[in-house]
Amino acid sequence: MNEYLVLVVEDDKPIRNLITTTLKMNSYRFIKAGKGKEAIMLSASHKPDIIILDLGLPDIDGVEVIEHIRTWSDVPIMIVSARGDDKDKIAVLDKGGDDYLTKPFSVEELLARLRVTQRRLMKTENVSVTEFVNGALRIDYVSGCVYLDDEELHLTPIEYKLLCLLAKNAGKVLTHKYIIQSVWGSPADNSEASLRVFMATLRKKLDDSSQALIQTHIGIGYRMMKL
Repeated sequence: MNEYLVLVVEDDKPIRNLITTTLKMNSYRFIKAGKGKEAIMLSASHKPDIIILDLGLPDIDGVEVIEHIRTWSDVPIMIVSARGDDKDKIAVLDKGGDDYLTKPFSVEELLARLRVTQRRLMKTENVSVTEFVNGALRIDYVSGCVYLDDEELHLTPIEYKLLCLLAKNAGKVLTHKYIIQSVWGSPADNSEASLRVFMATLRKKLDDSSQALIQTHIGIGYRMMKL
């Protein structure tokens, strides 16, 4: 039996049966949901290792499901959707999706995408990351020091936590809510204002006035670009 648990979120019963039968035949463990709110609950309670998510759900859109899950989890989310427009794909990936498979799809491609995701999970589990490098930026996790062009930066504890969170999720858009929850633990009335202040001082120390490294997504959050 495959050690990874897959959450299948699909309201179309024939497609859901096709996916779950494929998983069963290939010894995957799985749970399933036909609605978005049910998927959010199952994700919180069962903590799946991989999520296969349709976007066109009957109660809430799949994008909203991603946004909810991303407030507490980095679980890989594979989108399976009939929406094939590039703008739709980019928007969903920017929201926190990790892969995108357009309907109709072959079960062979689905399994191949799952294997790729599993390899990423295994690398994350087996490799102890001690350093992060992105362009001129280097974070030494062991010493807790940050360098820019080999010059040490003096960051406050909050700035360091913000930078490490963005680095861990480089290339992904992190919502204000997710960042606040991860750094401060619980939101307050002025949390977003405080976040903007700390992000501004962090950017100044990173000499990021051009926003080449940390990109703002107005009304959504921030993303560290991969340089």
